[in-house]
Parts: sequence; C-alpha cells; structure tokens
Amino acid sequence: MAEPDLKDIAKRMDGAVSVLKTEFGGLRTGRASTSLLEPVTVEAYGNPVPLNQVGTVGVPEPRLLTVQVWDRGMVKAVEKAIREAGLGLNPQPDGNLIRVPIPELNEERRRELTKVAGKYAEQARIAVRNVRRDGMDMLKKAEKDNEISQDDHKLYADEIQSMTDAHTKAIDDALATKEKEIMQV
Repeated sequence: MAEPDLKDIAKRMDGAVSVLKTEFGGLRTGRASTSLLEPVTVEAYGNPVPLNQVGTVGVPEPRLLTVQVWDRGMVKAVEKAIREAGLGLNPQPDGNLIRVPIPELNEERRRELTKVAGKYAEQARIAVRNVRRDGMDMLKKAEKDNEISQDDHKLYADEIQSMTDAHTKAIDDALATKEKEIMQV
C-alpha cells in the first residue's frame, strides 16, 4: 500500500509561508534596507535574473539605497525593473550607480504598502492551494490505481485540508501583523 508523502506536502506549504515572510521582510516601513530590493528581477541578456546578480545593493544613508551596476549596459534595465517592481520607488541613475531614495511614509504610501503585502499574501495562498491540489490529485490517482482505499483517501484528504487551513491561517496572521506594522505611525 503506497501512502502519500504528507511530509513533502507540509514542507512545500511551509516553503510558501517562508517565501511570504521573506517578501514581507522586503517591505520595510521606516528605513532603507537591502532586502527591499530582493524581490526585484531584471531582464538581463534575455533572462530574468535577481537584482543582486547584476549589481551590488548598498545602504549609505537611512533613507537611500544604492545599486552599483556591474555592466554599464544594464543600468537602464535595472532602473526600469526597480521602477516597475510595484514598490513605489523612483530610481535615479548616475553613471553605473543608481540612487533609490526611500520616500517618507505618508498615509497614501502606507496604504500602497499594505496593498503590496496583500498581493504577496495572496500569492502565498495560491501556492498553498496549488500544493493541496497536487496532493489531492495524488490521492485520486492512488485510489484509482487501487493503492489506497476510499476510506484512506478520505482520511488523507482531510489531513491535507487541515494542513492547508493551518498554513492559510499562518499567512493571514502574518499579513495582519505586517499591515499593523506598516500602518503604525
């Protein structure tokens, strides 16, 4: 009797939650942080690559990020990627260096950041639901191939659903915490 790998399903769901927490780490509320630019991908040589693979991100001042682009030809692409990342940042190129001033957080900017946090949380929820769907498909196939009984299928399905509910709750809790942190003046 082949049992579904529930540990693998849980690990993949945990991965979705940890990615969300990493993305939330990039949503800094008061100070500039290099993690703010971690989710940015740049179209480099025909492929999307993380920003840290085309330049060095630094924090010379509390309200300023700098990106030292290694290849002069990539400056425009990096500037465009930062501008279009949905972070509300306005990069200013200066030779191979791109200065990214961090705007003061006014009420409107805080609302924008909560929307970005909400988008990240929804992506994590979708990832968890996709893992659940994969697990359920695996159960259906195992039952169809007579590897597990209908009763086992129901038990495993309930367990996968409870894992999904727990991970979705963790995502919602993380989002509520982040929104509270962002809106705090």
